[in-house]
Amino acid sequence: MNALTDTIAENPVMAGTDAVVVYSKPFCVQCTATIRALQSRGIPHRVVDLTKDQAAMTLVQELGYRQAPVVTHGSAHWAGFRPDKIAMI
Repeated sequence: MNALTDTIAENPVMAGTDAVVVYSKPFCVQCTATIRALQSRGIPHRVVDLTKDQAAMTLVQELGYRQAPVVTHGSAHWAGFRPDKIAMI
């Protein structure tokens, strides 16, 4: 494992290799689209509001992202609405 993978594995929200976490912000069109796509496929997930969780915001920034949503699934992660990535879960 590397430092990034270790950070993801140690984060209680992201614990578990099958956990899907959507780091979101209010009024974010791509966030809403991502959450709806996960729901329509029946994929269990958690939504974390970046405006209310400073630790989550720090984690997302440490992953190198500056936009929402950021989606994590195990050690994989991406930003934006990515139906191609969602389909691979």
